[in-house]
Amino acid sequence: MKFRELFPVEIIYSEINHGGKQNHMEVAAARLIGAGLAMVGTIGAGVGIGLLVNGAVQGIARNPDASGDVQTNMILGIAFTEAVAIYCLVVALLILFVG
Repeated sequence: MKFRELFPVEIIYSEINHGGKQNHMEVAAARLIGAGLAMVGTIGAGVGIGLLVNGAVQGIARNPDASGDVQTNMILGIAFTEAVAIYCLVVALLILFVG
């Protein structure tokens, strides 16, 4: 058996290509899907910030005298973690509006 008989790839390409012209609706759909997938990284940032604040609140509750140091480190950690989410947003906006 030939590869083309097992996997009819030509059918898929002929539906997408349309004689050398790209279908604009498929390109728009691909951009929206790509932007959505780029924003998946914000889930990790949200979970990371939640765990960070949880640990800081527990640390402050156990040792109120160290609240200033814990709070400073918590704010720095939140800023660095939020930077990842902002990078994901920038990538998603670039996928949507550039090109």
